[in-house]
Amino acid sequence: MTTTSTSLSGEERSAGFVVYRGQLGERQYLLLRHRSGGHWAFPKGRIERGEEPEQAARRETQEETGIEKLKVIPNFRAESRYLFRRGDRPIEKSVVYFLAEAHGTDVLLSHEHEDATWLDPREARRVLTFPEGRRVLDQAEARLLEKDASESGESG
Repeated sequence: MTTTSTSLSGEERSAGFVVYRGQLGERQYLLLRHRSGGHWAFPKGRIERGEEPEQAARRETQEETGIEKLKVIPNFRAESRYLFRRGDRPIEKSVVYFLAEAHGTDVLLSHEHEDATWLDPREARRVLTFPEGRRVLDQAEARLLEKDASESGESG
């Protein structure tokens, strides 16, 4: 038997979007509550063979939320790495997140999720289950504040 890795764990690569909308002059982020585990996170899923990360993020967001129209915000890419267990097996997971504004914000949940909510940045930060999700949210919010400032003609 030949092995290609000395690692005892499996590896998974996923991609997703930090999805936001402007609502009544305020930014809101979309969070999904997973049926398995009950945790709150951004839409994401496994990258399939032959798929680029952004393609996978788009596909997964559409499958999990029904949202098809996304305006991707350039110059944003947040990566997250963590370890979890699937049964007895440790899994090293890497997730790349992109940032997008949703057009058409009615959410049609997949069977993987039991709830969805749109929350302002502070509330979203409070509701996100894992520290990695909060870190990614902070990066997204910083990018959007930078974008807002450049669009209003401010420099900084």
